[in-house]
Order: sequence, then structure tokens, then C-alpha cells
Amino acid sequence: MAVDGPRRNPAETTGERDTDASPVRAAGSGTRYLITGGAGFLGINLVRYLLARGHEVTSLDLADFDYPDCADRIRIVRGDIRDAQAVARALEGCRIVVHCAAALPLYKPRDIFTTDVDGTRTVLQAALERGVGRVVHVSSTAVYGIPDHHPLYEEDRLHGVGPYGQAKVLAERVCLDYRDKGLCVPIIRPKSFVGPERLGVFALLYDWARDGRGFPMIGNGRNRYQLLDVEDLCQAIYLCAVRPKESVNDTFNIGAKEFATMREDYQAVLDAAGFGRRIRGLPATPVIWTLRALELLRLSPLYKWVYETASKDSFVSIEKAERVLGFRPQFSNQDALVRNYRWYVENESKFQSADGISHRVPWKQGALRIARHFF
Repeated sequence: MAVDGPRRNPAETTGERDTDASPVRAAGSGTRYLITGGAGFLGINLVRYLLARGHEVTSLDLADFDYPDCADRIRIVRGDIRDAQAVARALEGCRIVVHCAAALPLYKPRDIFTTDVDGTRTVLQAALERGVGRVVHVSSTAVYGIPDHHPLYEEDRLHGVGPYGQAKVLAERVCLDYRDKGLCVPIIRPKSFVGPERLGVFALLYDWARDGRGFPMIGNGRNRYQLLDVEDLCQAIYLCAVRPKESVNDTFNIGAKEFATMREDYQAVLDAAGFGRRIRGLPATPVIWTLRALELLRLSPLYKWVYETASKDSFVSIEKAERVLGFRPQFSNQDALVRNYRWYVENESKFQSADGISHRVPWKQGALRIARHFF
């Protein structure tokens, strides 16, 4: 699936800019936010971020909201974003929506499309009908597919790879339709983000590092692969929620400002573990073919998007977010990875028996659990 880049905000094309970096005006303290996917990894970090700034929060999620530090401080609605009644119920009293809910790449294709596309339409329609001020849509840099140049800019061609990438492109089209209907819909395209509560594929690295293992890398690891700390992502979302509509009703790449090579950034985790282990590069082609076979046999948690891009450069320009939003990322790749690793070690007893396909649980290692003994 390939489409042209997003429609540009008139303020961008004429060179106008909002230079006031202070997040004010559009939403003062005490504003009620609806967070779709509020029980997820991004959701809980955003809940904490908003509560710390004096706001009220409603969470809408299919999953239980099982965070004791926040559960009695927010309104919790259990429901599906594909259910218009559940969305309407969750929207009661809310002025701003942050749409985080999504079906991730390991979900079945039908669930990905109905959640990420139809669910997005349901949320936007409900917001429009109820006069909600704006909906911040959390998209993904997966909309760029496997690019042929870097850095990537918001105006670059979109080419979703696989059901998840294709669904994210279609969801952005839905957002543009609702902008045309008068709704303010900032679109954020974050790089892969890490931080407290993040497990998923990153749990592989953290598990091996904690146990004193080295870690394999597809290719020589000299490629630059930009990540993002979830705290910086929360900052970008908040800026889109509170800055003037004429500035934020647009599309923004979000990522770390400081990042080195993949080998250097991941080595920081092994260094933090303190066993003297090293990242070990492996020839990309045979490893990719092996992982393709293991994926077909359901013996590996790694899906095509992960292993096909791991040895390639992957980074976006955040200049537009810096200039228009006043975005100021605080964490480098290494800061984010080590912060997430330390959280993992401190909290591993809470999720030792858990597994699944969301970012909040470790993914089953399958055949990779055997491979770890060789590192």
C-alpha cells in the first residue's frame, strides 16, 4: 500500500510558526482527557503524566486497568473502541482524546484492520458528534514501510508493509477525513518507544542481559536505529493537546534526538548489567532466512517488520516537531534503553509467569531461548 504524504497544514506551507514553547492556552489544569488504550504501556505512562499536571483522566480499554498507583484516581471504562456505545460512555465529560489503542503486529490481520481503522473511525465520529475539542492520534513510523533514504520527513511517501503498516496508513487517511469535517486531529508518528512498563520484544534483550548473556545482532550493528523514551512521547502528545489548534492540526515525527549505532546503543544495556558481555553481530542474510522459517513454524516471537529492518538505518527528522510544537526530547537512545532495563530488573517478579502479544508482557522466546545459551 502506497500513498502520498499527508496534507500539509496551511501554517506550515506559508512558513508561519508558533514560537511559544510553553504548553498552555488550549487546555488548562483540570481538563478531562480520554485515553483509549489507557491500560497499555503508553496509556499508563500518559495517565501518570497527565495526573502529575493536575488533569482528570478517563481510560477506555478492553484490558483490566491493574495499576494500583492510579486506579482510584481516574475513571475507568472497560470497553472496545469498535463499540460506539462504549466510546460514547467513555467520552462523557472529556474535552480532549488521546487515541493510543491499537492492535499490534502480532494480532490477527482482521483484528488489526477492524481495531486500527474501524476503531479509529468510531472514536473520531463520537468525538465529532459530542463537540470534543481535539483528538490526538498516535500513529507509527511503520507508515513509511522500508524506506530508501534517511532521515524520513512527514511529507515522504507512505508505504505500509504488512497488515499493521497498511492499517496505520488507512487510519491516518481516516484522520484526514475528519480534519476536513472540522475536527482538530494532530497525528503523531513515534519511533519504537521504551520505558517503564515496556516489555514485548525488548524483554528479550533485558532477559539475556540480566542473566549475563551477550546479545546477537542482525548484521554488523553499524546501522543507526532511532528509538524514543515514552516520557518524551508523552511530552509530544501533551504539546499536541495544549498548543493552539492552528499549530497542531498537522502530522509530526517523534523520536530521540541523540542516537548512535545500534551496536553502541544496545551495548549500553549489557554494560549496565555489569557482566562484561558484548553485542555480537551475525551475517544478516542467513539470520533473516532462519527467522522467516521460525516465524512460519510459530517458533519465534519476531515478526517480519522487526527482523527485516533490524540491520538497516531507521530514523526520522524531528525538526518539525521541535520548531512547531516546541518538542524537546530529554532522553537519548541509550538513556531510554538503560532506564527501561533498570525498571525491568526491579519489577521482573511481577511478570515472570506472564506472556502474550502486547507490549506490557514478555513475548515467548520460542526457539530463541535455546539460542541464548550460545551467547
